[in-house]
Amino acid sequence: MLYGIAAATTALLLTAVLAAVLRAPALRLGLVDRRRQQRKVPLSGGVAVVLATCAVAVLGEWAGVAPVRAGGLLVAAVSVAALGLVADLCRVRARVLLVGTAVAAACVVPYEETGVVGGVLAVGWIAFVALGFRALDHADGLAGTVGVVAAFGVGACAAAEVMDGLAVLLSVLAAALTGFLMHNWPPARVGLGSGGALFAGFVLAAAAVVARTGHEAAASAGVLFALNAVAVADVLLVVAARRLAGRRGPDHLGHRLRRLGLTPQGTVVVLGLGAFAGVLVGVLEHLGWVGGTGALWVASGALVGVLALLRVKSSRVPRPVSPQVSPQLRVRNG
Repeated sequence: MLYGIAAATTALLLTAVLAAVLRAPALRLGLVDRRRQQRKVPLSGGVAVVLATCAVAVLGEWAGVAPVRAGGLLVAAVSVAALGLVADLCRVRARVLLVGTAVAAACVVPYEETGVVGGVLAVGWIAFVALGFRALDHADGLAGTVGVVAAFGVGACAAAEVMDGLAVLLSVLAAALTGFLMHNWPPARVGLGSGGALFAGFVLAAAAVVARTGHEAAASAGVLFALNAVAVADVLLVVAARRLAGRRGPDHLGHRLRRLGLTPQGTVVVLGLGAFAGVLVGVLEHLGWVGGTGALWVASGALVGVLALLRVKSSRVPRPVSPQVSPQLRVRNG
């Protein structure tokens, strides 16, 4: 218990310091959020989260105070983070990230308990959630807030299964994301980036799969969904919105809520509360305190939310200016 508190505190402080220290090098290397046009936001937060989480976990393992016993999971997560870092530095297709994350997931799934079919489904789920967390990084503070809530929930599930090392790892991740939020709360001074988001999503999804090993498949599917309901809802909203509109655009949960008039901080709070509700149901169902209908209520709420936000008018994407248009007309239209 004392080591868990000390480890979480160390991870929080170390992440906060590293995110600030690495900010200038990230700017010099061009490790910035390319989606922002107004100002450069360095993605040193993701690097800080990965380094702090791994450093604290490895130190606990080396000292023998609280062995994580999840070294393989951590190595796979770091490899996914490295792939995401490459995507932050240069453009990488989403399918490459998906395949790379799936390969890493295939190395950590316990096939002897899940079976071949269950293992394949688990690999797909881990990759899906990891990329879902990458998508949540569209708004300041959102991925970090949802990640903290989910980490506590998955950690509680692991603790209930007497997987103490895995529970400690998740508490360290939650603390690291909290330290990151000290710099990422709107308006953000640093960003998470693909590397940090994929790392967090991968650890959360893989740890949840491991914690649910041995439980009934249908019930496990409900718990896994509830623990990551916001990430799933965001992906569903983006896919549905872009298919209906026939084009790409700012169609994530945060974008739609902002169009309803919410402030950046209010958007994070609303989605954080949604994540907390889903995680709470998932944990209670894992403990057997709530029946299988709990996950159905979460799914129904997520579906209603997605359908409601689909009715929010999407922002128009400006047409590219034709080369024949005069500079004066460009200024007037711009």
